[in-house]
Amino acid sequence: MTASTFTLGLASVSAALSVIMTMAWLVWRASRNSGWVDTIWTFGLGFVGFAGAFTARPMHFHSVLVAAMAAIWALRLGSHIARRTRGITDDPRYARLIRDWGADAPSNMFWLLQKQAVVSIPLALSMWLAANAPGPVSPAQTAIAILIFVVAVAGEGIADEQLRRFRHDAANRGKICDVGLWRWSRHPNYFFEWLGWLAYPVLAIDLGGHDPWGYVALAAPLCMYWLLVYVSGIPPLEEHMLAARGDAFRRYQARTNVFFPWPPKTTAGG
Repeated sequence: MTASTFTLGLASVSAALSVIMTMAWLVWRASRNSGWVDTIWTFGLGFVGFAGAFTARPMHFHSVLVAAMAAIWALRLGSHIARRTRGITDDPRYARLIRDWGADAPSNMFWLLQKQAVVSIPLALSMWLAANAPGPVSPAQTAIAILIFVVAVAGEGIADEQLRRFRHDAANRGKICDVGLWRWSRHPNYFFEWLGWLAYPVLAIDLGGHDPWGYVALAAPLCMYWLLVYVSGIPPLEEHMLAARGDAFRRYQARTNVFFPWPPKTTAGG
């Protein structure tokens, strides 16, 4: 891959993401439900990955594989977020920011979503690099990438379904979900979401060392980990849960790993 080809791919995904997040801002202005932001982001990012895969010349098995992975990921996660959004009036993470911004909320929200477009560039670019990798991809790389992706999508789907069932059981009203995967991680859905982004570098990296651009795809799992663990994922959600559930959530924090699944601690007072 030449530097000009990489630059063109970078510019294309950057422009597409900016347009998509502008659309998300317009939908938020019309609906005042910020939950649609994440829905549009998911479908939009999946579309960028899907469309970018078909820019590969010549088309080959791995470009079709990446297109399928992008579509499956977006359809599953986007549909889940859309169903959740239909049942709420606003996303508490965005709602707090909007309240704090006051009259400046429209402009601040616009630029926040453009920042989200910028930090999403490594994700879209990793899919594009995996689909357009010029070097040979070994059968082992392909198998590992598919395995990672299947485990990630299945794991996130299971975690989401376990949480949905827990919340819809009237006997659990006001309780903390600590069943199934949620006993092993406070955010198993986030863990499996991060895991899925490791599949693209596996396909993008040329182990023969002839094309260095594939290593840029490693920015995707690094970026997703940073976003989920330190920025827009765990911190605002746990702050909300502490405010809503108090000591019950603190006890859950004490016995359960925050991100990576691990058996719960048994010496933290229950």
